[in-house]
Amino acid sequence: MKGRILTTGGAGYIGSHTTVELLKAGHSVIILDNFENSDRDRVARIPLIAGAADVRLVEGDVRDAHLVADVLKRHEIDAVMHFAGKKAVSESVADPLLYYHDNITGAVSVLSAMRDAGCKKLIFSSSATVYGDPDMLPTRETAPTSASNPYGRTKLIIEDIIDDTAVSLNGFQAISLRYFNPVGAHSSGLIGECPRGLPNNLFPYIAQAAAGVRDYVHIHGNDYETSDGTGSRDYIHIVDLARGHVAAVEHLLSTSTDHAPHRKVNLGTGQGHTVLEVLHAFSRACGFQVPYRIGPRRPGDVATSLADPSLALALFDWKPQFDLEKMCWDHWNFQKRELDKLNSGMRMPHLMHDVVADHATLNGTHPSALGNRDALN
Repeated sequence: MKGRILTTGGAGYIGSHTTVELLKAGHSVIILDNFENSDRDRVARIPLIAGAADVRLVEGDVRDAHLVADVLKRHEIDAVMHFAGKKAVSESVADPLLYYHDNITGAVSVLSAMRDAGCKKLIFSSSATVYGDPDMLPTRETAPTSASNPYGRTKLIIEDIIDDTAVSLNGFQAISLRYFNPVGAHSSGLIGECPRGLPNNLFPYIAQAAAGVRDYVHIHGNDYETSDGTGSRDYIHIVDLARGHVAAVEHLLSTSTDHAPHRKVNLGTGQGHTVLEVLHAFSRACGFQVPYRIGPRRPGDVATSLADPSLALALFDWKPQFDLEKMCWDHWNFQKRELDKLNSGMRMPHLMHDVVADHATLNGTHPSALGNRDALN
């Protein structure tokens, strides 16, 4: 069944790639974004990549439940993908109240709007950080949860809120996708991860060092119990991750009898790579050694994170296709194109008539009045 999907934070890194894959699969998409950590140029590129124009943009804040409910009703949304939220582990350690406020308030707003609009299908952007420092590797969804930082704790709290919502609303169904480490970019080079300010994730940091934007990569710790002492992560190509979302929402929209009120599902490859392994693979992709320095551990980090992705395969026939070399090559391709655009001063056109900005005010409240703090994935 093809549906009308609302993607909150749909102009961000994960949201934009998922929107492309949704459109390619024949779904219609409404993007809700406030562009704090994303840009309109990325939205304009989405139909160019997907070869489809059935995508609209509503500019606004996800914490405005009245706005979200209006969008759900006006566009007769079948399912919501909730990406919007802050995602930097180190920032959450430095300012936990900001993360508790924005991430949890945003999720409650979306769920309240869904209840009021009668929309009962949700895909939630969760995280492998809910496992904390896991005792068993690879980690299954049945593993104990114990977040080691405020960012991960907000994801756990939101999962609990979804559990309670599913109990209270007859027919409500949700899947929380616990991502491991999304990286890379679309092979076209038109969309990818381009953070504002200092990158919080490894791949864009390496890419910026390779491009000369930064002097070197700062590696946080080399005394972990891993093959080379640097932290090991399960990295997943962003397109594989996006296709996992499509598979998950199509499962929710199907007539399958294998539904549950709220499932938690890992999205990862089941293969780990250390920071140094990634840096050397990226160096091969760009043709020269990316400079790096090693410093002390970063608060909130764990030594190893590794998925058991077998439930996603069993539940909705999803498995990753791309390896580390492809992740690095695609990210470097995107980084080079972004530098070329920056040097030439070129910008993409807006989405013209496909951009809908008719929700600038609702009940007398402008979205920017809510503080404009969402850092969208």
